[in-house]
Amino acid sequence: MHLFTTFHKNRKVAGRYLLSVLIHITFICCCSECVAQSCPPNIDFETGTFNNWTCYWGYTFASADGNAIILRNSGPLIDHHTMYSANTGELDPYGDFPVICPNGSGHSIKLGSTHNGGEAEGVSYDFTIPANDNAYSLIYHYAVVLQSPNHLLKEQPRMVIEVTNVTDNETIDCASFTFIAEGTTLPGFEVSAHQTDTTAVLFKRWTAVSIDLSGNAGKTIRLFFKTADCTLSRHFGYAYIDVNSECNGNFIGAKYCPDDSVVNVVAPFGFQSYTWYDNSLASILGTAQKISIPPPPPLTGATIAVKLEPYDGYGCPKTLFAILESNLKVTANAGTDTFACNNAPALLGTIPKPGLSYQWSPVTGLNDPFIANPLASPGATTTYVLTTSNSGGGCAVKDTVIVKSFIMDTTLQLIGKAAFCLDYGESATLVIKPEKSIQWFKDGVPVVGATQTSYRVRESGNYYALLENVVGCQVASREETILVDTLQKGITYPVKYAVLNLPLGLQARPIGQTVLWKPLKNLDSTSSFTPVFRGATEQLYTIDIQTAGGCLTVDTQLVRTVSSVEIYVPNAFTPNHDGVNDFLRPLLRGVEEVHYFRVYNRSGQLLFQTQSAEPGWDGTFKGQPQLTQAVVWVLSCVGLDNVEYAQKGTCVLLR
Repeated sequence: MHLFTTFHKNRKVAGRYLLSVLIHITFICCCSECVAQSCPPNIDFETGTFNNWTCYWGYTFASADGNAIILRNSGPLIDHHTMYSANTGELDPYGDFPVICPNGSGHSIKLGSTHNGGEAEGVSYDFTIPANDNAYSLIYHYAVVLQSPNHLLKEQPRMVIEVTNVTDNETIDCASFTFIAEGTTLPGFEVSAHQTDTTAVLFKRWTAVSIDLSGNAGKTIRLFFKTADCTLSRHFGYAYIDVNSECNGNFIGAKYCPDDSVVNVVAPFGFQSYTWYDNSLASILGTAQKISIPPPPPLTGATIAVKLEPYDGYGCPKTLFAILESNLKVTANAGTDTFACNNAPALLGTIPKPGLSYQWSPVTGLNDPFIANPLASPGATTTYVLTTSNSGGGCAVKDTVIVKSFIMDTTLQLIGKAAFCLDYGESATLVIKPEKSIQWFKDGVPVVGATQTSYRVRESGNYYALLENVVGCQVASREETILVDTLQKGITYPVKYAVLNLPLGLQARPIGQTVLWKPLKNLDSTSSFTPVFRGATEQLYTIDIQTAGGCLTVDTQLVRTVSSVEIYVPNAFTPNHDGVNDFLRPLLRGVEEVHYFRVYNRSGQLLFQTQSAEPGWDGTFKGQPQLTQAVVWVLSCVGLDNVEYAQKGTCVLLR
């Protein structure tokens, strides 16, 4: 088990509030000698797993040295390490931005949750920089949602990015940052419209940032992302993390096509200002992150430079050089032939590469014809053509993919009733059209052995069938909710005593959906489970209780009347388990509520107490039968006349 302890003295502050950080990472080599490198396996989460990543869970606290985060290797935990897929469509509840990284990737993760409690989470990834890459940068995209607690700096919720040279056991300061909920030098924050309490919530939309890893060729680097609640356990912090599948060894656009009409070169992300120069650093070419050069240089090998100025506390200033070379090769990948089942979307293409443009034809059934990996829902079998080209318009190449459309009949028929009483011989049978394979589900769980076209339901639940045809299409039917009730025997309720013409609350068993009291006499309602009796004569009621499935149970309730509140306590009882006079209890008529009934021995020791007349004292104390003796009882209660009654007396326990 790994244990990581991190202390933060709040010397690098990013963001006014930390509640959520969305990070997208890509690698770029910022020198003329660098070449494209292979991405470390699953650094982009594209296997849909945490393979090669290490997951942590722990806690945070404030100390004299600042803020401490204690993490232990935990493996992925629910509500702490969550995997998302591209088709989720879910938005962050505070910033309304997508939880899946909008870079075309298939998977992103969520680190942490909205639950507070002083918890902390982390994920880390170790990789080795190629031996010939002494100028290497890490670029990540983030979107931040921040809560604003009125705490000390060291008590704030936070998100920490630590980049460590594991080989030399050194933290790379220019690449490591702490985002906490206090102050900000970064622009772009907005107030969330979705406040949950009096604490303000701010958020920042997707933004890209570059951190420098220069001078670490051949070194093993650890990326460590951590989130933590506030140390007072009242406010939370969480992050979404994704990794770009494209690892590039040069500026985006530095390699271009011979037939490009313009060269578009993009500098590393996340700096406050950019200044482009020619190779002599004498002439300024532009001051934006992206520079366009129309037409392309007449000779390949021209050099340009960019001066980068970071935001205060976010990295170090740099001047980087890029060689423009007209040797880019572009490939088009429309993906493998696939099928769309019942108009469910099929994923086409692959993860996009920076600097390339994509266009699909025809556009019918596509959610977006200008991305690398659209979703296709054609109404009929369709051949799609993908044209991929460089951003400058050159190197246009094509690829095709066939999407076969299949429509399966998923009609679900119910024979019988959706709600029925099993004891009455009623039933419900679900029927589906035949296919290659059928599997019935109850409440989302497969029903063992239920693989036929019909299924007879015997238990309440939500049912549907999953169908698969000969080509592998899997489509679910609609869901049918079935309610199956069983009959309960009727019972006779204990006799109730009412004071003449004073209200007395009655109670039917809550075992059904509807109730009917008969006859309608001296009751304020016959259809209430808690009607009120008011009368002067004795009355016997039958109570029809019916479930939603139609099961009918008939109970009975006898109500007797007395002229005034009556309280009786016997002067002797025999707790010998013969079923006669085994308990010492008050016999109450016209009493609304018992405050207490207590029994003491002659020494004043409390032997028994209750707030109910039933079942009474059984003659034991701490599990031991008591000998024959005289005891004292005390009773306090409230009558139906709203008068408080207090009585006491003696009773003899006989053995």
